[in-house]
Amino acid sequence: MSETRLTERAAELDAADELAKRRELFALDDGTVYLDGNSLGALPRHVQERMADVIGRQWGELRIRSWGESGWWTAPERIGERIAPLLGAAPGQIVVGDSTSVNVFKAVVAAVRMAPADRDEIVVDATTFPTDGYIAESAARLTGHRTVVVDPADVPDAVGPRTAAALVNHVDYRTGRLHDLPGITAALHARGALAVWDLCHSAGALPVGLDEHGVDLAVGCTYKYLNGGPGSPAYLYVAERHQGRFDSPLPGWNSHADPFGMTPGYTPAEGAVRGRVGTPDILSMLALEAALDVWDGVTVEAVRAKSLALTDFFLECVDAYVPAGRVTSLTPAAHAERGSQVALACPDAPTVMEALIARGVVGDLRRPDVLRFGFTPLYVGFADAEHAARVLAEVLAGVNSPPSG
Repeated sequence: MSETRLTERAAELDAADELAKRRELFALDDGTVYLDGNSLGALPRHVQERMADVIGRQWGELRIRSWGESGWWTAPERIGERIAPLLGAAPGQIVVGDSTSVNVFKAVVAAVRMAPADRDEIVVDATTFPTDGYIAESAARLTGHRTVVVDPADVPDAVGPRTAAALVNHVDYRTGRLHDLPGITAALHARGALAVWDLCHSAGALPVGLDEHGVDLAVGCTYKYLNGGPGSPAYLYVAERHQGRFDSPLPGWNSHADPFGMTPGYTPAEGAVRGRVGTPDILSMLALEAALDVWDGVTVEAVRAKSLALTDFFLECVDAYVPAGRVTSLTPAAHAERGSQVALACPDAPTVMEALIARGVVGDLRRPDVLRFGFTPLYVGFADAEHAARVLAEVLAGVNSPPSG
């Protein structure tokens, strides 16, 4: 298809897009196509004003009173309730705080502690984000378990009578492959093991269905598709049926049944509050709470539909503009196997991404040869996708082609 026709189609698709107006809520300049929201989401415009109030009035004037009067103390649960619908979770199961890494540790160790004593294996996704693997291995050493590292598709076959739990990423951070959360969770349960899911690359991009699919524990960050800001706090999901047995390896005063009693003995609070540890990082927490306002009136199903349409269209434009053989898509074509990013293998990836960014198309690089483009439907449009593919082709034309075999 010609460049003109693809440009026209992009305009038609943008005109029909029910989410197109959401872009106005974000601090984005017209000269940049921002396709790195799968690493750091764009800033919602109103967050700056909201944080001025948090800093100037709540901290500056009310000071210590804000723990009660401004709702600081209850923020971890309150914000968890804002995130819950995006993950398909009923109220009372998500608490916000700490980092993804810390929450992975809590979830894996708690899962192991809930499993029968004769189950001494932790199955780990071989393609996981490195930190998850590091944490799982450390948790195994601390609990006297061993890790079994397998491809996500092979998890059902790897689970046996010695498996306590499995830690799996919902979307592969490198390729954008979407793994079968319902199927893997069901397979784990059929063999008596618990399912722990990392949702960092799916929350805010596609339906998850934590309750519907019987997930036991889940974690995720909030600075990608949820636009919470750099280093914004992560979240921990503990299914209601497990909350009474959830034994956190990090029992802090914030998760005590009587936190201000300051007693030497630990008595855990009821519910998801057990996932709290220490004093919440209030400034970052409240920036996240403000950022979540952009989801008001938006369904994750509408976001998913646009995400698939965007990535389909981008791949179509790449196929039309980029000479054959210069890039290869690592992201599955099948919708059921695709997250909200496109990963392209490219021998000259470092040079190409540097040139793309210099020309206003911001993606990112995964060494040695992967170009990643994240599509955040709340602020990325079809004209953005077409423009990015066209600039990619122009950049590749300026990079030496690999020698023919």
